[in-house]
Amino acid sequence: QVQLVESGGGSVQAGGSLRLSCAASGVTYSIYSMGWFRQAPGKEREGVAIIISDGSTSYADSVKGRFTISQDKAKNTLYLQMNSLKPEDTAMYYCAERARAMSATQALGVPYLFPYWGQGTQVTVSS
Repeated sequence: QVQLVESGGGSVQAGGSLRLSCAASGVTYSIYSMGWFRQAPGKEREGVAIIISDGSTSYADSVKGRFTISQDKAKNTLYLQMNSLKPEDTAMYYCAERARAMSATQALGVPYLFPYWGQGTQVTVSS
């Protein structure tokens, strides 16, 4: 059974940085899609960054150039480095996993295709 546990959220001022981590267990396949999604109060869940098992990545336009998704396969851990944070980045951030590869760009827009989710970690950016 796949389990995802996020950590690294917190409160920062605008312009600051945070690194989110997602520890995955129970993942036994080599072809997958993983990503970070976020949801602010009153808004729909949106894709932030995706990484596919072939190494391809995709980012939401709002975070391009500021966020970087990466993974440590030896540690089964997914990361999201967030720099130059803005108040509009405030949200609950979730890690998600899907046991199939797909277009990284497409994956940003289809959170409902990801069956496994972590509990989320809160990111709050103050101005």
